[in-house]
Amino acid sequence: MASLKDMRVRIASTKATQKITKAMQMVAASRLRRAQQAAEAARPYADKMGAVISNIANAAAGSPGAPALLAGTGRDQVHLLLVCTGERGLSGAFNSSIVRLARERAQALIAQGKEVKFFCVGRKGYEQLRRLFDKQIVEHLDLRSVRQLGFVNAEDIAKKVLARFDNGEFDVCTLFYAQFKSVIAQIPTAQQIIPLVVEEKAANAPTTSYEYEPEEDELLSGLLPRNIAVQIFRALLENNASFYGAQMSSMDNATRNAGEMIRKQTQIYNRTRQAQITKELIEIISGAEAV
Repeated sequence: MASLKDMRVRIASTKATQKITKAMQMVAASRLRRAQQAAEAARPYADKMGAVISNIANAAAGSPGAPALLAGTGRDQVHLLLVCTGERGLSGAFNSSIVRLARERAQALIAQGKEVKFFCVGRKGYEQLRRLFDKQIVEHLDLRSVRQLGFVNAEDIAKKVLARFDNGEFDVCTLFYAQFKSVIAQIPTAQQIIPLVVEEKAANAPTTSYEYEPEEDELLSGLLPRNIAVQIFRALLENNASFYGAQMSSMDNATRNAGEMIRKQTQIYNRTRQAQITKELIEIISGAEAV
């Protein structure tokens, strides 16, 4: 059995840990509000961009001059998985849930005889994926030095992806991230961004005719690369909000668990101390009777 001194040290250590987790919870809560606002502000623009491009793409359907980012390469053999995760841990299952979704997709593609490549954005995803897919990771981008995410960060990633596509290194690109729902709910999401998935109009949906200038193909050539950057930027912002939400929830649980440990340790300490005092009293009384 541990001595009273060891128990006191253990209780003091648990209290110090509880202070740290409580402080981290408060920091995550303060940063979550700004991150959530940024993610929610990016959604309408990203959705509208996708809707506009889908409208133009429907008009350009079947055109021999359609850009490769829309029409594809004509093959479905090489897949690039763009996996966006956090740079830090202590956020529950946030990073591992994104990695799990990407890993399952990769294993399913490999089982079909496809070739899989990984582009990792974020340190945690890279560290997990390289255990199984070290040779398939073609690029890793670390954003630890970025203090505030901006569109320029998404543009940099988009340029690297597009350069690999132009060089014929892959046929399909899928983006993986966590969509922010609430502090306790972050949804791992897979979104194909190359070639663009165009939603077909419902049969009973009202049709509107548009005239484009310049032509649809020329418009798409400029809009499609920007759309990729927009979707990546949205994913980064969703991930940022999801990370702080997950960290806030995780640190809250850790703080509660530390409090419960302190309660149990203090209870054991008091019982042990009481037993020791009782034993000493018995020894004193026995000694007095012997005299």
